[in-house]
Amino acid sequence: MDGQLAETLPAPESTLQAEKASFLKQPKAVWATALAAVFAFMGIGLVDPILPAIATNLDASPSQVSLLFTSYFMVTALAMLITGFVSSRIGGKKTLLIGLAVIVVFSSLSGLSGSVGELVGFRAGWGLGNALFVATALAVIVGVASGGAGTAIILYEAALGLGISLGPLLGALLGGWQWRAPFFGTAVLMAAAFIALIALLPKTPLPERKVRLRDPLLALGHKGLRTTAASGLFYNYGFFTILAFTPFILGMNAYGIGAVFFGWGVAVAVFSVFVAPPLQARFGAVKVLTGTLFLLMLDLAGLGLAAGHSVPAVVVLVIAAGALLGVNNTIYTELAMGVSDSPRPVASSGYNFVRWMGGALAPFAAAQLGEHFGPQVPFFAGAVAMVIAILVAFGGRAYLSSHEPHVVYSPDNKQTLHHAR
Repeated sequence: MDGQLAETLPAPESTLQAEKASFLKQPKAVWATALAAVFAFMGIGLVDPILPAIATNLDASPSQVSLLFTSYFMVTALAMLITGFVSSRIGGKKTLLIGLAVIVVFSSLSGLSGSVGELVGFRAGWGLGNALFVATALAVIVGVASGGAGTAIILYEAALGLGISLGPLLGALLGGWQWRAPFFGTAVLMAAAFIALIALLPKTPLPERKVRLRDPLLALGHKGLRTTAASGLFYNYGFFTILAFTPFILGMNAYGIGAVFFGWGVAVAVFSVFVAPPLQARFGAVKVLTGTLFLLMLDLAGLGLAAGHSVPAVVVLVIAAGALLGVNNTIYTELAMGVSDSPRPVASSGYNFVRWMGGALAPFAAAQLGEHFGPQVPFFAGAVAMVIAILVAFGGRAYLSSHEPHVVYSPDNKQTLHHAR
């Protein structure tokens, strides 16, 4: 059957049923790794509800407290360059366990901090463990999941969304009692994940070819991956402007901030898993990416107009941003994992090295802009970052558009059709 005919015939019912069932019918090792990933991603938003409390208790300014994110993501970004090197030599399972152990140690030390400087340093160590775990977890899930790489990526994004939504909730519940408690709570969760992976994840085979330290940087030589990473850098600037700066302008206690970002995180999770795949299948990755980036630019501009004037408007716009971020998270990950010919762990490392730099820069830059020019300016700067992300993606659309989904959606007969490349 030629490619044109394959595009016009509906997929056999048995194939469609198998695709639907594959998402939930996964080996125990996949669920154990995904659960551990949920706990790891909870660490990203965990400190959100307690940022004002940390500033008060440690006598620190918002920009000093924002360094909790900057040190975390800066180390995460740099460590991405070594994760493939390490995991290709000791195996995915050992790398995951080392990452979890590092997080347990440094999250515990964070809870014992006596100054904001100590806390920033311990969060940097936490970032190392996060890099070792997160980059390897995606590769492990892709390797052992049934249903192919697309299903594995959706599972990974589901874990990310769930973790991002539960992190602020846990931070609020524990932080409302004592600002140190969320750090100790994270340590307990990661220790539980460590035990679960020892019991449920089989030994992962070593790859045939060991990853060199320079391979992630060489992978960025591919124009499609480089375009994805560069656009992702500016996208993440906007992402973490919302996550790290908004708590300071809400004027709420830990429970209020936690509730807002729980709603934000739920939107991230729902839209990354249930909305992004059909949108991409219907319109293609480039159109969905640029469209949602444009809407996110408008959302950030709206936040800039509402900041300092209307807390209800800020809350609504933050939760709406979660929906857009959820769609983009899935699209960016899908592109990074498949747009180039590099092995997925190598491509992931190169992409994450670049894009997490945006997460490292945004919190401190936003706090500085807010302290010196007012609470509106950080969001306007985030909107400008979205414009740059759009221009980068649009400029490299020729390298991205070749990576379209294996399936498309037909509005005429409401069926999923196989798409021939």
